[in-house]
Amino acid sequence: MREVSWLTVVSHENVDGPELVLEPNAEYPAMKALKLGLFEDGIPFTAFEVEDIDAEHERHRDLGVRFTQNPVESEGVKYAVSDDRCGNLIQIYQQTE
Repeated sequence: MREVSWLTVVSHENVDGPELVLEPNAEYPAMKALKLGLFEDGIPFTAFEVEDIDAEHERHRDLGVRFTQNPVESEGVKYAVSDDRCGNLIQIYQQTE
């Protein structure tokens, strides 16, 4: 197996907040296939709960995030889905009930 490294990403506004780890796919064909399948089927790879979905959607959109699903409400939750441009769909959601 080749030596690999990963990248950890944090917000400059909250460096002690949530941390994303971007795992390499090159050595894991099953993971690469899983991520591709989820993306092609429109299924988010991960999700983050937010307090105000409309405000977060607008903030992210203003930062240049491309949404594949604008906020929509369904059975006690309102959610939106974005494309991270690395082959993943990311969902943000807010509980409404």
